[in-house]
Amino acid sequence: MIRHVLVIAVLLALVWLGMRMVRAVERRVLARYPVDVADNLRARRVQTQAKVISGIVQGAIALVGVGLALMTFPAIRELGTTLLASAGVLGLIAGLAAKPVFGNLIAGLQIALAQPIRLDDVVIVQGQWGRVEEINATYVVVRIWDERRLVVPLQWFIENPFENWTRTTAQLLGTAFLWLDYRTPMADVREALQRICNTDERWDGRVCVAQVTDTTATTLQVRLLVSARNSGDLFDLCCAVRERMIDYLACAHPEALPRQRIDVGRPPADAAPAQSHGDALQQLKAASSQVTEQTASPGAEDVNEADAAAAAAAADRAAPKAAPH
Repeated sequence: MIRHVLVIAVLLALVWLGMRMVRAVERRVLARYPVDVADNLRARRVQTQAKVISGIVQGAIALVGVGLALMTFPAIRELGTTLLASAGVLGLIAGLAAKPVFGNLIAGLQIALAQPIRLDDVVIVQGQWGRVEEINATYVVVRIWDERRLVVPLQWFIENPFENWTRTTAQLLGTAFLWLDYRTPMADVREALQRICNTDERWDGRVCVAQVTDTTATTLQVRLLVSARNSGDLFDLCCAVRERMIDYLACAHPEALPRQRIDVGRPPADAAPAQSHGDALQQLKAASSQVTEQTASPGAEDVNEADAAAAAAAADRAAPKAAPH
């Protein structure tokens, strides 16, 4: 009996030693690649792999050690022989019962190798915005913006689509929509937007564009497109741009704010005479190039070189040929 107890104790000690060794390697890797730095993409990738693989290896060591310790009992060995004799039905039942566990373990290996998510990634899971706070062997903990925790099985990230805002970089584009009057001076709006971005430290200097994206019967829809270094700065920057632009329009251009009109069919006495058709065309042609540059979207919406060449060739074919002399 004493020999049996010593064998079990040695097996459990070896299991404990193996798990501590794996945990020590994990801590060494985490210390070598800290995530509290500015550019932590590689560190988050390495830490995700270390945590997931460490959890799987520790679980395997514990499972094997406990199995070997139990097999030292004769009754357990006889039970194992009986189970092997009827392995068909029992194996099917055990496989169905352990399907979620093994599914999550395999999903953990896939996440560790392919890395669709990493530690500290910003994700949208089931409509919830949050950061990946913890990745275990069977589940992921997402810290939502209001400090709640969303616990999601690993297998869910393999089987369902989700948004990852920091897959390759943390830089993002954000929009602030305004509904303004038809008399809004867009040139002044663009200058004011540029001043707002230049004076806000959360702007990363990449994109600052104002565009009229839609119209209704009474208003224009103006999109203020800005960029920031990360999602947190972007949300605050969009809120600041929206608020400061409304303040600017209320002070400098109150006529730009939306309003309801009633047209009685008679122009006011002090109305300026309408421009002729030719003058209007000349003014439109002079402003077209400047407006094109100011309303251009960033590279994500540009056509590539092949599309541009094809469009130019189509335009040349469609142009009327000169009449023969």
